[in-house]
Amino acid sequence: MIRIATAECFTHGRIGLEIHAISRGYYMNISHTLNFEPSRLSLTASLFIPTLSGVKSILGFEPLEPDDLLDGIKVYNDEKDKIMAVKMAEAVRSITGADIGIGSTAGIGKGAIAVADERTVLTGSSGVYADLRTSGADIIMKRQESGIEEAFVLLEKILIENYS
Repeated sequence: MIRIATAECFTHGRIGLEIHAISRGYYMNISHTLNFEPSRLSLTASLFIPTLSGVKSILGFEPLEPDDLLDGIKVYNDEKDKIMAVKMAEAVRSITGADIGIGSTAGIGKGAIAVADERTVLTGSSGVYADLRTSGADIIMKRQESGIEEAFVLLEKILIENYS
């Protein structure tokens, strides 16, 4: 059994939700091509952590200084998003004892997704530029969908490389 845990921001816990569905043998509404035996996957935890206080109190590390704050929600640029996504993935993996951790965060830019196990850390972005402070809901949701798809591309790479 491969245990996976997520610490998500701009993907709103939807990666974890889909991993749980896959592990139970059904797919939801997320577009992805994950081709891995469902019975080998298990969701240990799925956390939605958009705020600095959540990062500190739940994931247990001091986050990077944000470029902006929206009611406590952390807003980073692409460079900082990538660093934070990795930190979130590694922290949730460590805290839960999962084999694989997934982190996601996005503020200003394309956002970042990180998938990490004890040997490998892969990072990617949504491919859709948005600014949490000024973009409309339609573009924010497009960024989210693209980020979720990228998470499954990265997850499949780690599963094939390290767990086949």
